[in-house]
Amino acid sequence: MIRGKLWFRCAAMHDPVTPTIVQPALIGWEAKQRKVELLIERVFDGEELIRRMKGWITVDPSKVIETVRRFGRLKVLDDKELVIETEKLEDFQNLQKALQEAFGNEVNAELIAKK
Repeated sequence: MIRGKLWFRCAAMHDPVTPTIVQPALIGWEAKQRKVELLIERVFDGEELIRRMKGWITVDPSKVIETVRRFGRLKVLDDKELVIETEKLEDFQNLQKALQEAFGNEVNAELIAKK
């Protein structure tokens, strides 16, 4: 398994950024006729995390997701860090080329060295 970090261009500061999950989403319930004391804590998956970056990055998140799906998948590692996973190094390299062709310097993938 090959893993990489996905970097976007920040719409405000124009520097490379990647989203991370600082705290899981906390979902509660409201009922008309009773009090519900149920809270659900959940972490976004990789695609949902990128979708929530719309407006904060300089590209359309859905187009990035489509591009990544052709070569691998998006994943949130350890409930915090967004990564791309591909089966082979060749797939990762092809993804890097496809991102460059589609988005120029606005999005890039950086290989994470195995420890």
